[in-house]
Amino acid sequence: MNKSDYNRDLYMLRGPLAKKGYDWWWHSLTAYNKETGEEKPFFIEYYTCNPALAEDEPTLGQDPVNKANGKWPSYFMMKCGTWGKNPKQMHNFYSMKEFSCPEDRLDIKVGPNTLTEKHMSGRVIVTEENAANPGFMCDAGEMSWDLDIDKQIAFNVGYGANSLFRKLNAFEMVWHAEGIKTQYSGTITLDGVEYEVIPEKSYGYADKNWGSDFTTPWLWISSCNLTSLITGEKLENSAFEAGGGRPVAFGVKIPRKLLIFMYHEGKEYDFNFAHLWKGIRQEFDFEEGEVEHTWKIKCSNWNYKLEMVLHCKRDEMLFINYEHPDGIKRYNRLWNGGNGYGEIKLFKKDGTLIDHIKMENAGCEYGEYDAEYLD
Repeated sequence: MNKSDYNRDLYMLRGPLAKKGYDWWWHSLTAYNKETGEEKPFFIEYYTCNPALAEDEPTLGQDPVNKANGKWPSYFMMKCGTWGKNPKQMHNFYSMKEFSCPEDRLDIKVGPNTLTEKHMSGRVIVTEENAANPGFMCDAGEMSWDLDIDKQIAFNVGYGANSLFRKLNAFEMVWHAEGIKTQYSGTITLDGVEYEVIPEKSYGYADKNWGSDFTTPWLWISSCNLTSLITGEKLENSAFEAGGGRPVAFGVKIPRKLLIFMYHEGKEYDFNFAHLWKGIRQEFDFEEGEVEHTWKIKCSNWNYKLEMVLHCKRDEMLFINYEHPDGIKRYNRLWNGGNGYGEIKLFKKDGTLIDHIKMENAGCEYGEYDAEYLD
């Protein structure tokens, strides 16, 4: 499971996915106000959509004129933002004709924005006028970054994203997390305020998703800021990861399944639903609260079981915005946050407690399609 595979980080929008597909590289981390020391979580995402439909200008699917004409979106979207106090997301769009990335490595260049496995830099500026356009799907503001990237623990989901299944486009939504523990270093500037990114306190995460459609429900939880409540010590070589919802493989919907991985001080605990030979059992739930939201997961395999409860304050989250490659925006309540906190209990199957863990600075997400799009 902790198996690096840079081939899964390559640009994927070729063949059928070039006409109906998305590919994105997501990064999230914690940074610190250079003047006050206050911590603040950030996210940065490099997002591509429908390159074969590219025109000289980006085509925004939620723009009223494009919606009226039934035009599908096509663009590179530079997405960034912050959670916590005054959460917001900001988008700049470019024609896919301006996008470049070689076939054999991750090396994205578009406008002022760059991304490799080891470094990223960029800038987003959104005026009040652009933010008022529904096609932009975002808030006003300005953010820039210049960050080194050190991916230390991977979550390789296995055969579901291997080269054969990628070639067949077997899954509608595919996931690879090259850095469920990633240390970032450098600087971020948000609306004129500078933040320092300190590697050992960045609590970073890096993954990618690609495909022709999204999943519903959509769940994601990740944290590498973990502390043993038994010993009181930081777990420096550990990370927890969960994601999924309702996978679709070869057109068949698989009800409510997650990919779950606990890396605990060098030992792997695998609760991946696709590993049927391991006797995987899973339950998960999301409760939307007035003050905070709550995620619950229980899972087991032949030898181990895990229980997790996570919370995130409602006013520190946002509804993250994406439109589908066909131009329909089926998610309008996709909760997304970076200040999650909770606990994990890891057991042997006989009930012996291996560790009781405090989880902080967790990325977290949950949503379902609007009712009109549910089947």
